[in-house]
Amino acid sequence: MKIITLKLGTYTVNKSKVFSLIDSSSPVSGSKVAIQPFLIITEKDVILLDTGINLNQAEVPPVCQRLKDENVEPGQVTKVLISHLHKDHIDGLGYFSGETFISSFPHATIYIQQRELDFALAQEGNPSYRPEMLKQLALLPNVVLLNDHEGNITTEISYKVSGGHTPNHQVFWIKEKEETTFYGADNLPQRNYLKFQVAFKNDYDGRKALEARQKWEEEGKQQQWTVLLYHDMKNQIIKF
Repeated sequence: MKIITLKLGTYTVNKSKVFSLIDSSSPVSGSKVAIQPFLIITEKDVILLDTGINLNQAEVPPVCQRLKDENVEPGQVTKVLISHLHKDHIDGLGYFSGETFISSFPHATIYIQQRELDFALAQEGNPSYRPEMLKQLALLPNVVLLNDHEGNITTEISYKVSGGHTPNHQVFWIKEKEETTFYGADNLPQRNYLKFQVAFKNDYDGRKALEARQKWEEEGKQQQWTVLLYHDMKNQIIKF
């Protein structure tokens, strides 16, 4: 199993969920986070975990450019696993040409939780979402809407609806041979979330997210998981 961190940069995000890329000339205000999808290459699949942000809605989303920097064409991705539908996790799925939505990964199967999509579509006026994109996702022929609370996508890939950060946020395990990689997305986005055992107010259900992290840490240490951290500026990949 090969894991590649697709670093899209460090961003500030304010209370209105406005993201700004930090560069040398940027005034820094608000919380600082990294945004970094992950690419996992196994013997059977090329798997993308979430797709990052696309501030300017460019025709080549930043995640696609980063894939090309790693000598991987977007068309080579076989599966895209979506944890939840906040814009900083799904913007790279595509772009609009006029009123037409163009998928960035037409040859991949994209896995989205049905209940997460239903909830997101009901969040009118919530700046965490891009409603125009959400309305297109269920129409894509290569999207699979998951309905179960947990299950297997393949013999290598399993998922579970964890809740916490959003009501139907889901997490993933990818197993190959003796190695297990865990992606907790925004329920475990930074290493400090393990250090500080608190319920965070930016979560839909902070207590539930905290309890899940505690369970994952215990299981992960027993099974020696590799853990991917989507928003951590220093520690993108850690080992339990």
